[in-house]
Amino acid sequence: MNLFKALVVREENDEVNYDLEDVAVEALSEGDVLIKVAYSSLNYKDMLAVQKNGGVIRNYPMIPGIDLSGTVVRSQHEAYEEGQEVIVTGFELGMTHTGGFAEYAKVPADWLVPLPKGLTLKDAMVFGTAGVTAALSIAALEKNGLRPDNHPEILVTGATGGVGSLALQMLAKSGYPNITALVRKSYQVEIAKKLGATAIIFPEDLGELKRPLNKSKYDYVLDTVGGDVASTIIPQLSYRGSISMCGNAAGIQLTSTVLPLILRGVNILGIDSVNVPITERFELWDKLAGDWNVSQTALVNEVSLTGLKEKITAIKKGEHLGRTIVKFD
Repeated sequence: MNLFKALVVREENDEVNYDLEDVAVEALSEGDVLIKVAYSSLNYKDMLAVQKNGGVIRNYPMIPGIDLSGTVVRSQHEAYEEGQEVIVTGFELGMTHTGGFAEYAKVPADWLVPLPKGLTLKDAMVFGTAGVTAALSIAALEKNGLRPDNHPEILVTGATGGVGSLALQMLAKSGYPNITALVRKSYQVEIAKKLGATAIIFPEDLGELKRPLNKSKYDYVLDTVGGDVASTIIPQLSYRGSISMCGNAAGIQLTSTVLPLILRGVNILGIDSVNVPITERFELWDKLAGDWNVSQTALVNEVSLTGLKEKITAIKKGEHLGRTIVKFD
């Protein structure tokens, strides 16, 4: 196979740099399925992967990209055959295993999800890890009582980011009538409303992080940012309310007391999209292809591999909106 393009991260002289390179298939990590990548997507984790001390990549050089969709070129596993369209998200992709920011990828067969009916390869990356995370978050909240007919007060933080923007649309499509979006900047207000938010708040509207219990405002919270934002919201949860937590853009520290848990019986639900069992992934992707399919109306922009650096910088600066997908020729 000829050389092909990939974004490669290298560590040299205690500095981390990344750029496009020509690589051979021998540079890819081991796997029993070779995939021609059609699309990948850009996530907050991918931005961290190219930073010094980002905590994502464990060994260098590495091709980042925690998502991909594409077509099987060669398979040594009986479950997959040449020409089959597949999805890969999470596991060690783009961390210890060469990832989706390359024209080809080689992965273990047990990481693959066959592309479900109702989705194209492009649609799959409109969702990607962000969509899987949003779906996991909503599913966890629904297991803890979230239902449209109860007319719950729902708050989505980071509402115009990758996970938040998809979650807003998925909740609205599911018939939830009271969805508040937390945004940071005024230009995000109309965007959040178009995505399905029925009310908008800013961080300063949350109040100060002081009281161990505060007035109940929200029945369910889909939190994507963590830190002081989540810490301030937990004391505002209603009796037996729940908050799902999947991100750390606002920090990794959580400041709280046990009072919301033991006096209001609130639930803190951790969401991990990396190591979800493969059978559960099949179910999630069927849901994303069906009842929660918002791929055609999602907030998306498309770039080539050469346009990735600009978008990575935008995420780092907190200026990125919705989803960015990477298209390969």
